[in-house]
Amino acid sequence: MSSIWHALIKSYALLATIPVVPFILVYQFMKFKGADRKRAIRLAMDVTTPFLFGIVGYLLNSRLHTSFGPFFLLLVMLIGGGLIGNAQNRVRGKIEPQKLLRAVWRLSFFGMSALYLILMLLLILFPVKSA
Repeated sequence: MSSIWHALIKSYALLATIPVVPFILVYQFMKFKGADRKRAIRLAMDVTTPFLFGIVGYLLNSRLHTSFGPFFLLLVMLIGGGLIGNAQNRVRGKIEPQKLLRAVWRLSFFGMSALYLILMLLLILFPVKSA
């Protein structure tokens, strides 16, 4: 059982290192199944977000020499959820949890994609010195 667990961890780490790979794989698979472009992109975004979460959390940890990276990302997601929920409540008079979670998840994709590009560029230009 532990070998299966280690294989899952290794495959997650491999896919998280270059999150464009799972995005392209899911997108191409959905296009092959006959889904329209919009649906294929949305599903690819949804599947790629956990991989971005892992790599951006790691890059934040290595750049800032802390272990707060994933917690910071989670905190930003929760604050974003609160703000979007408040806006939903003001406009519609009620909160729709499914739309709220979808909005936070997809906005997280865009935010973490930007952070990934910035942090990888910084890593390439200015490598982190190990202690």
